[in-house]
Amino acid sequence: MNKRVLIAFLIVFSNFQLGIAQANLLNAKLPQEVGQLNEAQSSADNLDAIEYGYIDDRDVLWSKTVWEIVDLNERINFPYYYPTINNGMLSNNRRSLFRVLLDNIEAGEITEIYSTSYFNNKITFDELNETLESKQLSEEGINKSNAGEEITDNDYDIFKIETDKVVQFRVKGTWYFNKRLGELKYRLLGLAPVAPDVSTLSQGPAAMADALVPLFWIWYPDARKSLSSAKVFNNKNSSQPITFDNMLNSRRFNSVIYKEENVYEDREVKDYIYEDALRQLLESERIKSVIRDFEQDMWSN
Repeated sequence: MNKRVLIAFLIVFSNFQLGIAQANLLNAKLPQEVGQLNEAQSSADNLDAIEYGYIDDRDVLWSKTVWEIVDLNERINFPYYYPTINNGMLSNNRRSLFRVLLDNIEAGEITEIYSTSYFNNKITFDELNETLESKQLSEEGINKSNAGEEITDNDYDIFKIETDKVVQFRVKGTWYFNKRLGELKYRLLGLAPVAPDVSTLSQGPAAMADALVPLFWIWYPDARKSLSSAKVFNNKNSSQPITFDNMLNSRRFNSVIYKEENVYEDREVKDYIYEDALRQLLESERIKSVIRDFEQDMWSN
């Protein structure tokens, strides 16, 4: 009986994996049929984010909120960066994290968008577009303006933030010790793509590198549904992708803490360790050790 249950589970699991990869790839008679899900596959592919368990404030014995930088130049963080070009050549499931966020914001699936990591200034999609796109007079347009000629839309150069310009993500989350479960947990609260200020895109790489800003902050629980339906490419086995929500909640990324909540108005590490990258990195590791050691110290006292 147990053997039958195991076989049934493996069959369902295999069908599920085919549903979330390139569906119908091996049965398609035409290229257009690749990716078309049948009814069973559509049902299996419609996964919701796993709900967080309820945490009573009285169960939180200790907590610390930290802000981290996820550098997309690091190989381990590549799944959040690629693909950089959204031209329809790849599967619709192959999208960068920035593109997934932007597409769902535009579709109205993600609505909790803010200008700061404290989520006290909500912005609209139209306001967001102003930070992503810049329109400047071209050299020809400037000449026409100086000559008193009429300026048209063709006389402007348009610069826009796309995936290839996003070089970092900033992550805000809280580490807390649940005394009921007796373990240290992490809860992701906010996520922000970081790119050069759009006004510097016409000034070259040097100016862009010195003008990195968070484009917007999203309240992460509001984005979980969208991120749980977006798949990350698995370089080791393309038939078994993983969702962005699972990747982020399981902290499958490398990061550096650049700020922790503190009495000094939550100042950043660089505000009290000046122009010393090594010492700043060591301070980040010290903060990580404080968090990691708390759980160990609970059982050694």
